[in-house]
Amino acid sequence: MHMADALLSPAVAVTMYAASGAAAAVSLKQLKMDDDVKRLPVMAVTSALVFAGQMINYTIPGTGSSGHLCGGMMLSALLGPQAGFLSMITILAIQCLFFADGGLMALGANVWNMAFYGCFVGYYLIWRPILHSNLFSGMEQRKTIRARIILASIIGCVVTLQLGAFSVVLETSLSGITELPFGAFMALMQPIHLAIGLVEGLITAAVLVFVYESRPELLREVEDMEHHDGKRTLKTTVAILAALAVVVGGGLSLLASSNPDGLEWALFGNAEAGYAENMGLDEEDFGVKSGIADAAASIQEATSFLPDYAFPDSESAAGTTVSGLVGSAIVAGVAVLISMLGGFFRKKNAKQH
Repeated sequence: MHMADALLSPAVAVTMYAASGAAAAVSLKQLKMDDDVKRLPVMAVTSALVFAGQMINYTIPGTGSSGHLCGGMMLSALLGPQAGFLSMITILAIQCLFFADGGLMALGANVWNMAFYGCFVGYYLIWRPILHSNLFSGMEQRKTIRARIILASIIGCVVTLQLGAFSVVLETSLSGITELPFGAFMALMQPIHLAIGLVEGLITAAVLVFVYESRPELLREVEDMEHHDGKRTLKTTVAILAALAVVVGGGLSLLASSNPDGLEWALFGNAEAGYAENMGLDEEDFGVKSGIADAAASIQEATSFLPDYAFPDSESAAGTTVSGLVGSAIVAGVAVLISMLGGFFRKKNAKQH
């Protein structure tokens, strides 16, 4: 769902930067990680895992399209909405600057569409209410909580991806791109992201159930209601998640579907593979042209040392592996630094009061 700069007018792009920037500022100010020492490695490995997971496009059968993990629901369930949102910004910014994935001018919109809904709407309106509901209360406690985690993961991913897909349509329409009739574009975007959201929900549920069985206190809204010690130590749990990030980013990313993702599929179709053209836009020439977009593209060209997750001017598969490993490591390090920065400001404010 990474938007290209050509899909946005400068005015809409600036508006979305302002909205995402305000949410980031509030998140940084409110960031509260009561047990920083324990949460920091979890923040690092889960952020790296989401980065790696976003590299794997999974095929949506019968459509000629593919989808990939967004990760906002997963991160907010593990880290809380504020830390999850800041981690998602880290992931999206690094993808944009170092791997040319998503436009730089469109980064504010991509943060809003892919991170804000999953982290805040997903957490406060879906994750927390379902975890504290009476659903499945007739079962043994562990089974009850496990069932709520699965339900919240699936509903959360489906709903928040639907909101993100609708925002893409709305932002594009407000940008005045006349080639994309609002109704037709929405009729393509919403169903394909429903399917993508269902798959993401199952992946998210699998990861969160693993964490629950291993160390239940790592899950937000669960730590105060569950008292079993878990099947694994914290170090083992973190090590398994880190190993999974390495395997996904460095190995499984080589198996990613070559089909266009949901947004690209809606815009350009997949006629080469025998599927519809959908909106039928020209991939080389579409959308809004602006000086700001040109300047942003120049910056991206200078900063992206592994464009499209590959070595420049090379088709070697090693480029994908290196991209997955290097990107995951950078994301993990920056996510921890941001968390420590938030903790520093929190302690500083506490001393002043």
